[in-house]
Amino acid sequence: MMKVGIVGIGAVGAATAMAVVLRARVRELILIDRNRARSKAVATDMHYGVPLSPLVRVADGEYSDLAGAGVTIIAAGVNEKSGGATDRNDPLGRLRLLDANAKVFEDIIPRIVDVAPQTVLLVTTDPPEPLADIARNLAGHNRVVSTSTYLDSLRFRVHLAQRLGVSPAYVDSYVIGEHGTSSVFLWSSARVGSMRVEDLLMSRGIALGEFRQAIEHDVRFANISIIEGIGASQYGIGMVAARLAEIVLRDERAVVPVGSYNARYGVTVSLPSVVGSGGVNEILWPEMSDDEKHALEHSVEILRTAVAKFVKTS
Repeated sequence: MMKVGIVGIGAVGAATAMAVVLRARVRELILIDRNRARSKAVATDMHYGVPLSPLVRVADGEYSDLAGAGVTIIAAGVNEKSGGATDRNDPLGRLRLLDANAKVFEDIIPRIVDVAPQTVLLVTTDPPEPLADIARNLAGHNRVVSTSTYLDSLRFRVHLAQRLGVSPAYVDSYVIGEHGTSSVFLWSSARVGSMRVEDLLMSRGIALGEFRQAIEHDVRFANISIIEGIGASQYGIGMVAARLAEIVLRDERAVVPVGSYNARYGVTVSLPSVVGSGGVNEILWPEMSDDEKHALEHSVEILRTAVAKFVKTS
């Protein structure tokens, strides 16, 4: 089903729509927003550029127009700036948005499932892991994926590449756990080519501690730095969401770090996963040091606590 819907055409939704048109090779893109004038304007604006992109029909619509969609991307809700989640010293971070956005999901998820029961729900709204659990509970199925730490992992690769003087295409590194303050950087398995980053730093006489601190700072607060400049972190997440929609629709079985329900932990957690038709087909367990394992357990506990008031966890 080469049809995609996007619910919520704010900054992230509009950026996602553009990325879908430019790269996902879908045949139909439906934009839905509570402000119909906005979704209509965005669809109309993009429609005029469609002759320059792969063949796709872009239109605004109602929930009923999602019928037959293979993927529905959810970008609705309060963002970090309007929700007051831009304090670098706030331990809650994106979790501060959960109460407000849970109410949004309680409204829109049943509407989506009613008309598109087979669609894969792709959550981009923050905080993505608890909201994916809420969406899963409301939808009554496991075809729910969140963008989670996919973007964090890309940022990790980019900042490593910049400091090491290589192309990010040849850096293999992951951030897992929560897309938030407790995210876990897997330094022990980060590699350039087949060489461990830790070994490469040693060979160059670079102290790991300061290097690591600088990288993690830049990645953790990249969203806030972007918000301070343009008001919303939107383009990177839009590209990630479009790529995930493409992976699902084409059943690529690509391995990417995304959030899905994890029976071992009883909540949605971001881990490298095999993604294809139907969403996450398999969760992989990456190489981790003991410290990283403990950090992941801590991240999981934070997510459990956050979502417990909305969804029963095990």
